[in-house]
Amino acid sequence: MNREQLITLISEKLKLIRTEKTFTQDQMSDLLGLSKKTLVQIEKGRILAGWTTTVAVCTLCRDSTILQHGLGGDPLEVVDLIANNGTLQPKEKTMGGYIWWKNIHEHGGFRLQQNVISLHFRILDNNNFRLISTFDEQVAKQVWEKLQM
Repeated sequence: MNREQLITLISEKLKLIRTEKTFTQDQMSDLLGLSKKTLVQIEKGRILAGWTTTVAVCTLCRDSTILQHGLGGDPLEVVDLIANNGTLQPKEKTMGGYIWWKNIHEHGGFRLQQNVISLHFRILDNNNFRLISTFDEQVAKQVWEKLQM
């Protein structure tokens, strides 16, 4: 997933996310710092949200089921990956990847996984801490091979 794809996805889902959060158009436009007219234009598919609005939606509506299902998990992980050119190395606790992830390799307590929706890769340790996240399969495989030594 890249910036344009994320912007398109958020723009297409914005009305559903707003409805799920039970916000009126006035409340949502105020929350996002948009005019109501701009919000209506996005919701009707006439224009796309900007990057700043997209990041704001992912941040402020992070717990949205619609958003999580659309991105395959934590929206901020996807935003971080895109903003950091596709690779992160946070040592962050995850839920283990039992819903939106498929295991590609398992060895020595480590798991190389791929998200089935956003298609990015990550490596978890045996305590479900994320060692790396990346959209670049080659980077994921290089880190994986280093862990196997």
